[in-house]
Amino acid sequence: MNYGRLRETVGDHPAQIPVRTGPRSPSRQRIRGAARAAGYPSLVTTPDFATYIAGLPRVLAGAAALFRDAEGRVLLVEPNYREGWALPGGTIESDDGETPRQGARRETAEEIGLDIELGRLLAVDWVHGTARPPLVSYLYDGGVLDEDAIKSIRLQEEELLSWRLVPREELTDYLPGSLGRRVLAALDVLTDGSGTAELENGDRVG
Repeated sequence: MNYGRLRETVGDHPAQIPVRTGPRSPSRQRIRGAARAAGYPSLVTTPDFATYIAGLPRVLAGAAALFRDAEGRVLLVEPNYREGWALPGGTIESDDGETPRQGARRETAEEIGLDIELGRLLAVDWVHGTARPPLVSYLYDGGVLDEDAIKSIRLQEEELLSWRLVPREELTDYLPGSLGRRVLAALDVLTDGSGTAELENGDRVG
């Protein structure tokens, strides 16, 4: 299958969002999975049902982790294929059965070399797009990194140039748009102990 650049954590820029560039032809396994999710028997794979599944609206999905140091600064990474900064994270490989939490942990291990069990879900953000389908983004608590963990960071050189720890008051300078607002909302959840933040384009709803 042919895919374009896959990355969730960049927020508002279409080029950073996963885009399927090949033909859309649902596999038999995917059709059966959709049938089970919809409450249909697993053997419901008729041509009409396959056409129905193929015509459903598409939603992209990504997951990231929010890591901090003892001073409360947030760990950001710098991609090499675009300007700007991002959180460790990326596309959820849902076709392979990966969940958002699993995707966030896998991407973190790949990008910064830290395979850490993630904490609670801090925010879920529905981000509208103009040149792509909408994106649902899951943001998990990566916890506070001690000095040893910070020294153990090893970047994925194929995609990343550098990393840095950024204080809250400077985050929106590095993360403009919905991603910056998403991170600030997640920090608020950590501070006040409230439930998962429901967001649309980085802004709280409900």
